Amino acid sequence: MAKITLDNLAHSYLPNPQSEADFALKELNHDWADGEAYALLGASGCGKSTLLNIISGLLHPSQGRILFNDVDVTNAATADRNIAQVFQFPVVYDTMTVRDNLAFPLRNRGNDAAYVAQRVQAIARMIGMEDELDRKARGLTADAKQKISLGRGMVREDVNALLFDEPLTVIDPHMKWELRTQLKSLHHEFGHTMIYVTHDQTEALTFADKVVVMHDGRVVQIGTPQDLFETPEHTFVGYFIGSPGMNVIPARVEGDKAYIDGSYVQLGQGYGPLSGKVEIGVRPEFARLSATGGLPVKIRRVEDVGRHKIVRAEFFGTEINIIAPEGAPIGADMTRVSFDPSRVNVYADDWRVQGEAA
Repeated sequence: MAKITLDNLAHSYLPNPQSEADFALKELNHDWADGEAYALLGASGCGKSTLLNIISGLLHPSQGRILFNDVDVTNAATADRNIAQVFQFPVVYDTMTVRDNLAFPLRNRGNDAAYVAQRVQAIARMIGMEDELDRKARGLTADAKQKISLGRGMVREDVNALLFDEPLTVIDPHMKWELRTQLKSLHHEFGHTMIYVTHDQTEALTFADKVVVMHDGRVVQIGTPQDLFETPEHTFVGYFIGSPGMNVIPARVEGDKAYIDGSYVQLGQGYGPLSGKVEIGVRPEFARLSATGGLPVKIRRVEDVGRHKIVRAEFFGTEINIIAPEGAPIGADMTRVSFDPSRVNVYADDWRVQGEAA
């Protein structure tokens, strides 16, 4: 297990980067605690896999250092970092049995045969392949092969870190849930430092202690699922986390009010003068449809998803989503939306602004 430090780290795939825009990974300075489970979450191309490959040693950064427990491993080979990495698509030895595939990392390090047998049996049980241990990997389905890859990554107990690069892409939905649960159990049992790359917010939020949200090569927020939901530090976090995501509305903020096209929204805090692109952000869960009070909206459609209803509305060209409880009446006269003032965030140039008690 290891604390992982990203020190002045950045990477460009260009030989001579001239500006920040040339970097696939913008400058990072972070300490990731020993023994915690992290998820790298973001859209395709945001830099998640680039960062993971730098941590594993498959890619050398353009600048900065990687440290494991304060030891500089920037120039260390992957084999010398004592990590296990599981890739998006299965990597298995087709001519070997499932048992031998799982045992390979342990035998390669000279572990005792009894210990190898015990660990292989435990991991096979975890991934649901006890009955197939003596089958050759050739001919197995893609999701079965990926379970073997996951098992090989988890079989060693002494690794500095376990790295997962979208490992459940080829796994069927039911098995995804089971394997995520098993990974979580493994983390609680052994306390490995885990880093899990995904673009799926459900995977990230159910797996990780801390979620690292990336956007355009930059880490925009690190926090618990609750942090990301309640106080998105960047508008991208608000948009990307949640279904539907946070409502983001251009506004003019003065004190404890946000003025929008002749109407205003009460804020829970006061704000000084703001410059740049100013917006407010509020989750659909904290919006309420009514007949009086609030912003005038046009309801476009209502989607009943069982647990609640999603009201798709429009305010002078800006889309607003409202989550209404299942069974809540939505009358023709309910053409206004109001927000819980304590749940309204204010943003300047996409970054959250801290207010003061109003």
